Amino acid sequence: MATTVVGAAFLLLLLLPFSISQPISDSHRSAASDLFNKISPSLEDAYEALRVFEILAIEKKPPVTTDTCHTVLENLGSSSSPLKDLFYALKVSGILKCDVDGAVLKKIASRLKATVHDASTLLDIYYSVGSLVLIKDQDSNVDVLLTDADEIFRSIKALSQSDGRWRYSSNNPESSTYAAGLALEALAGVISLASSEIDQSKQVSIVKNDIAKLFDRIEKYDDGAYYFDEKFVSGSEHQDSLSTTSSVVRGVTSFAAVTSGRINLPGDTILGLAKFFLGIGIPGDTKDFFNQVESLSFLESNRISIPLILSLPETVYSLTKKGQLKVKVNTVLGSAAPPLTVKLIRAFSTGAKDSAIIDSKELQYNQNGGFHFLDAFPKNVDVGTYVFVFEIVLHDSDSEKIYVAGGQIHVPIYVTGIIKVGSAEIAVLDSDLGNVETHKTLDLAGNDVVSLSANHLQKLRLSFELESPRGRLFKPHQAFLKLTHETKIEHIFLVGNTGKKFENVFDFLGLVEKLFYLSGRYEIELTVGDAVMENSFSRLLGHVELDLPEAPEKAARPPSPPVDPYSRYGPKAEINHIFRVPEKRPHQKLSLVFLGLILLPFIGFLVGLLRLGVNLKNFPGSTVPATFGFLFHLGLAAVLLLYVLFWLKLDLFTTLKTLGLLGAFTMFVGHRILSHLALTSSKLKSA
Repeated sequence: MATTVVGAAFLLLLLLPFSISQPISDSHRSAASDLFNKISPSLEDAYEALRVFEILAIEKKPPVTTDTCHTVLENLGSSSSPLKDLFYALKVSGILKCDVDGAVLKKIASRLKATVHDASTLLDIYYSVGSLVLIKDQDSNVDVLLTDADEIFRSIKALSQSDGRWRYSSNNPESSTYAAGLALEALAGVISLASSEIDQSKQVSIVKNDIAKLFDRIEKYDDGAYYFDEKFVSGSEHQDSLSTTSSVVRGVTSFAAVTSGRINLPGDTILGLAKFFLGIGIPGDTKDFFNQVESLSFLESNRISIPLILSLPETVYSLTKKGQLKVKVNTVLGSAAPPLTVKLIRAFSTGAKDSAIIDSKELQYNQNGGFHFLDAFPKNVDVGTYVFVFEIVLHDSDSEKIYVAGGQIHVPIYVTGIIKVGSAEIAVLDSDLGNVETHKTLDLAGNDVVSLSANHLQKLRLSFELESPRGRLFKPHQAFLKLTHETKIEHIFLVGNTGKKFENVFDFLGLVEKLFYLSGRYEIELTVGDAVMENSFSRLLGHVELDLPEAPEKAARPPSPPVDPYSRYGPKAEINHIFRVPEKRPHQKLSLVFLGLILLPFIGFLVGLLRLGVNLKNFPGSTVPATFGFLFHLGLAAVLLLYVLFWLKLDLFTTLKTLGLLGAFTMFVGHRILSHLALTSSKLKSA
């Protein structure tokens, strides 16, 4: 039953098309502490961890040691450090406040100025300009201003395309959305480093038009989330939608921060970008986590428009407990929102979207809790699934910040309650006249069970009523009756609704084939469940003794009893094994005689050696012939040992393979020693 009710709740969630984002919360801070618990030697990874902890204001810092500052000083002090390493070394130094000598920064600034003047790729310009901006923020005594800022601005702009995207270099014809974010961030850095004001009326306005063209390429999900996707696939590294969107957000907000006037972007688009980053949830990858959190920090402090997020601490409300419906409005990082009013425009049931059940009303504000609330649900809101439509009305404020709430916001609400079960009864009816033979009243909230008996000419009737907390008829998602025979064969029947009550009549004459003509005891179990029903139940009502006729010859046979799936893990039957009776063996004395006969050839071999007068006088005295002579005799001994092993344990194939190797070796060394002996003998004869 538990599985059935949970399945209904899950299906209910799938049917609701609306979604609502939540701002960054303590769960993100906890996840950051776990995800960044180890920092790799890379300065880029170290910066991302430090930046995330800085944005989320986490008191516990990531595991950064003095070695990190030591790595920073090494990279800044080396004249051969790549531009990317210098860039991230300065970023880490800005957070950790590493003790960097001013003379070192001046030397780096001089190198970066020369690099940005002669740079031919967008990445070289991006890292050079970004590093100069970081030096400017860390040491005001270092001269980082660009005298040729207007020329550098034009060289970056020359890489732009008509659709708002950028190229990585003039030699690369492919354009990239990710590169557009880098270019905009570099242009913002050039403006902040310019020794004289760049022509805002021309160059900057052209870039603003490029931003508008870039946002014409933005894509949208069904829930209102906006994102950028990278179409450039021929480069060295393809960027996913998260990193691409993060790059654009970083570039656009940075450019807007250093230019006068406004960038004409719809507020719904900025809100949609926030929904995209919040809709990711909590990423499991450090790079994705950094891109999400840093992008949201840029959106929260940008000059275009700051998105506000409406969220509900709970979306399931119980009419039994009579709780308040609370609504919070925050920025994407969970900061306090400006003065505003939250209105409930309307509410409708998911089954009847055109029928509003709540008129427009303004929610009250709790000053201490910082949330708006609906004190009590209206009387016409009963248990079920609803969609509440909210609208955020911003008040006039002296702040220069511009906020956007995104119009009407649809929020799914699940209203639960305790369903009253009444007028429950079960009866056995006469088939012909419909007279009640046996009648029992059921208390579905108790534990009482009933005992009934019937034959195939009678009927069984079950009826009950379900009433919601508001006194209305309640129709659950699941209502079925299960009859279980004493052989564990189950039969499930849906309980139908007949207006004000639920009722099923079981005509046993028409069910004899389905019941396989099995007489005997049947357990009666009623199951009623719904996702919004707080007292869903599966209850044994009792049993009925059925007297059914004998099964015809051609009637279907009942299925085999169900096998307990856990029985496979139980103890198995003990296996009793009897080994084969040993075969009869010869007498021990006979075996010893046979062993003696086997040893006779070896004894004859030794006697033959003595009769031939074998001695060691002719054994070679020089080193090489003596070695071959020794190896020859060793080979013969190995062959004899192989015969013994074959008799004791080796099989024929192994013996033959080994004999082939030993035979070849013995033949080779034997040929050498015999050749030596023949040569010696011929010399003696000639002498």
